Amino acid sequence: TTPKTKQDHQSTRQQKSSSKSSEKKEDVGKFVDLPGAEMGKVIVRFPPEASGYLHVGHAKACLLNQHYRDHFQGKLILRFDDTNPAKEKEEFENVILEDLKLLKVKYDYFSRTSDHFETMLNYCEKMIKEETAYVDDTDAETMKAERETRTESKNRSNTVEKNMNLWKEMKAGTDKGISCCVRAKINMLSDNGCMRDPTIYRCKNEPHPSTGSKYKVYPTYDFACPIVDSIEGVTHALRTTEYMDRDEQFFWFINALGLRQPHIYAYSRLSLTNTVMSKRKLTWFVESGQVEGWNDPRFPTVRGVIRRGLTIEALKNFILAQGSSRSVVFMEWDKIWAFNRKIIDPIAPRYTTVDESYHVLVNINGLKEESVEFDKHPKNSDVGKKTLWRSSKVIIDGDDAEALKENEKATFINLGNVMIRKIHKANGKVSSIDGEPLLDDKDYKKTLKVTWLANVSGAGFVPTQCVYFDHIISKSVLEKNDDFKNFVNRDSKFTVNMIGDHEFKKLAVGDIIQVQRRGYFIVDKTYKEPSPHSCKGSPIVLIAIPDGTLGSYGRPKSINAIVTTSKPEQKSPKKAVNHSGSSSSNNVSFASTSVTKKIGSTQSPVELDIKIREQGNKIRDLKAAKADKSAITQEVNLLLSLKAEFKSATGKDWKPDAAPKVEAKNTSSASDLDTKIRDQGNKIRDLKADKSAITQEVNLLLSLKAEFKSATGKDWKPDAAPKVEAKNTSSASDLDTKIRDQGNKIRDLKAAKADKSAITQEVNLLLSLKAEFKSATGKDWKPDAAPKVEAKSVSSAASPNLGNKSDLSKQLNEDIIQQGNKVRNLKTEKADKMAIDTAVKILLDLKAKYKSITGVDWKPSNPAPVPKPKKDSKKASSQLTSIE
Repeated sequence: TTPKTKQDHQSTRQQKSSSKSSEKKEDVGKFVDLPGAEMGKVIVRFPPEASGYLHVGHAKACLLNQHYRDHFQGKLILRFDDTNPAKEKEEFENVILEDLKLLKVKYDYFSRTSDHFETMLNYCEKMIKEETAYVDDTDAETMKAERETRTESKNRSNTVEKNMNLWKEMKAGTDKGISCCVRAKINMLSDNGCMRDPTIYRCKNEPHPSTGSKYKVYPTYDFACPIVDSIEGVTHALRTTEYMDRDEQFFWFINALGLRQPHIYAYSRLSLTNTVMSKRKLTWFVESGQVEGWNDPRFPTVRGVIRRGLTIEALKNFILAQGSSRSVVFMEWDKIWAFNRKIIDPIAPRYTTVDESYHVLVNINGLKEESVEFDKHPKNSDVGKKTLWRSSKVIIDGDDAEALKENEKATFINLGNVMIRKIHKANGKVSSIDGEPLLDDKDYKKTLKVTWLANVSGAGFVPTQCVYFDHIISKSVLEKNDDFKNFVNRDSKFTVNMIGDHEFKKLAVGDIIQVQRRGYFIVDKTYKEPSPHSCKGSPIVLIAIPDGTLGSYGRPKSINAIVTTSKPEQKSPKKAVNHSGSSSSNNVSFASTSVTKKIGSTQSPVELDIKIREQGNKIRDLKAAKADKSAITQEVNLLLSLKAEFKSATGKDWKPDAAPKVEAKNTSSASDLDTKIRDQGNKIRDLKADKSAITQEVNLLLSLKAEFKSATGKDWKPDAAPKVEAKNTSSASDLDTKIRDQGNKIRDLKAAKADKSAITQEVNLLLSLKAEFKSATGKDWKPDAAPKVEAKSVSSAASPNLGNKSDLSKQLNEDIIQQGNKVRNLKTEKADKMAIDTAVKILLDLKAKYKSITGVDWKPSNPAPVPKPKKDSKKASSQLTSIE
């Protein structure tokens, strides 16, 4: 049965569900308007390479292109990028076409890059003759090294005649030709590695699926893409952000060949945790027998996620919710399955299963055998009806039987209340239960809810296998240098045998259902009655559908189910695995298998907590410094990996207060540690100012913070030092004076546009003085924090300086007027925002200084008043502090 058929079984119900949910606000992300786009004239393209199955990343690309085609009422081209004959396979072209039908993507034109081979070959010769390209027989390793060192190839200065002779060797596919490639002559000194004479043609002496043996030379994707985009009339080429470095190269080819220039818009690629998207890596999984095939439910392929129960509507909604943002993030699988739950919950019919390994017979005295019609969905009658059998003999899960108590009632779902009279046990387990029906009792509050199946001869049970899958990669986010094979989850498939509802006989492949109290499932194989010849039948196989909630991945929650752990064969690699192929199995009991087993970690939770906090600080510093996005992404991935390891070690998600609490120790050592932390923090700030290596010092700081937490039981904070007895106020008064002087010094440096490192050094000193003030007084320094001292004679203290302050206020008035004019000029000239902000900050500093001298706010008409001797200093100090 094809994947299409699987989805068709529920199309009617999904349409009804869609009409009901259309009133709700859709989750749609932000889509950026394409530059230069005109209604009715936009042409976009989806250019997959026919070397594998489409995955959800490809789905984002084609759905995004379709979105813009529809929005601008334009055209969509489906183009197979078949520039590499070694990877191209006709079977994959058919697979991709079928996958696009599954995604309901409709294209307007179909083409292949190979349709333009002759044109591109002529363009290559044109560039050789115009000396914008040359033929190079340098070996691959040397060429790579020369690119890294920005060294020109020995062939870069070849004559046109020599290049043409080597080109003929390439076209003929000779031994000499195979050792050569054609390179564009761009700029070997460019900071952009893509501009250092990229390869545009290589010699491959092998047949092509479309052109056969006609050509021995084939263009690279980088050379073919701009040419074919221009020839086919593409107005907007949508590419992921990883291609942004190649945009400059793209436009260089366009200009060098005099072609029409399309627009390029970059969007973020879809990255998901605990998986791989690379075709090479996915192929390894298939060929090594780790999975059942390209449609394995653990795979991120379109067919894989559909087989696992993801609806096309949910996939579309998830992708549209991402919009066309350029933010590169790793998405949790929970997000996509949460979208799916919104689609399937209103339409999935409800059924029941009972644990085959441990179930208990309940005798309900006086209940007659009968069949009753019930809605398949309690809240949606459109889903249809099902036949429910009742009987005096029903079976329930062993877990539920253990929870029942004598002389207490329980609610049997779709039956009513039952009074439990007697619980019989054997060998420590419940063997049977006697009960009485209380069908007239409609009070279902505070009762144990039980699912059950009636033991009726006319409606036999259906043997059922519920299959659960975990992630194929155990690590949340793989690092650049990680070998993915070291993180393969070889214990990711679990099969639980169940006793199924007799209604299961009516289900078809692809039907999505909800098994009450167990979750959502999709029918992977239908039930087959025993053959009269072999007397053997086959159970219905249900694949568990994650719903986006915690615990919906991996092993089922029940601890009593007998689980078959399917592990892949390791005897010999396989080129292909049948869709229905099974792997070797070992029966293990949940009682003997640790359900809560954590992935091995050599680090303690405390150590991991420290590393997570360190990594978080590192990311914040990178963002503050406006570092390269790729560098930030790499650090974010490491942070996610550490959090995953923390969860593996503790069983809980990491939170800011997640570090294990330890017994608080004496506070005297905590005070010492606080001082050390502050000193170390200042040291790191100094290092940052000098752009020195700081990792070692940061590690020491984190170690001190961990030691502080060990001593106090709390995370260190700037105000975390234990309060100490306030010291004499004379020293505190001196510190207050020093803090104010240091604040003025910093403002002067900023006003003078001093070097950033110099300012940082003074800020560190200010912070150190404030820490010393707190150590001396037990309080944070504030503008009015200085200890009150006995008032002195004001007349003798203030009068001698009045003349100097008057002169200073006049000078400040003139400076403020000049700086105000400068700000206005910058705004009129529409200067850079940073320049305007800097000028405004200087103006505010001058006004603050004016107020501190005069005691009044500066106004355009202020005549620079003489300062009053007894003016309250609190307001001026407060203004200074806000600027700090």
